[in-house]
Amino acid sequence: PAGPARRLGRLADLRSPVRVILVSPGRPGLDTGNQVTARRWAGLLRELGHRATIQPEYDGGAADVLVALHARKSFPSVARFRRDRPGRPVVVALTGTDLYGDLRKSAKARRSLEIADRVVLLQPAGLDELPPSPRAKARVVYQSAIRPRGRVPSRKEEFEVVV
Repeated sequence: PAGPARRLGRLADLRSPVRVILVSPGRPGLDTGNQVTARRWAGLLRELGHRATIQPEYDGGAADVLVALHARKSFPSVARFRRDRPGRPVVVALTGTDLYGDLRKSAKARRSLEIADRVVLLQPAGLDELPPSPRAKARVVYQSAIRPRGRVPSRKEEFEVVV
C-alpha cells in the first residue's frame, strides 16, 4: 500500500498562492463525474487561497502544478506540461475508466503515470490495479458529500441510506 504523505510537495506548505491548472478532458459544462470532481477540487483550492483553473487540455499557460484527471485522455497535457515546465509537479488523478480498463490497454495511460510526480486514487482498492512503480507515488484521497447546512428534517415515511 501507499505510504503516508510527506511534507515535500504539499500545497499547504507553500506560502504564496499556487497557480493550479486542473485538466479534465471533455466539453466544459458537462456534468460528467470528472467535470464535477474538477469543479469541486478547484473550489476547495480557491477556498485555500490558491488560483485554480479548469481546462479541457493544458494550453501552455503558466502554472505551478498540473492536476490531470483521467490518465489516458490527459496524456497530451501531462506530456506537454512536463516538457514546458520541467521541475514543476504533475499530479494524475485516476478515474474509474483508467483503473478498470485503460491502464491495462493504453500505453498513454501508463506513460502518464510514469511522468506523474504523484498519482491520486479515490478508493483504496485502486492501489491493487497499479503496477509497482506508480503505486509507490500513489495516495488515496477520500471524497465525501458536502454536509448540508442546518438540520435536515427526517421523513418518517421514507427510509434513506447515505453511502
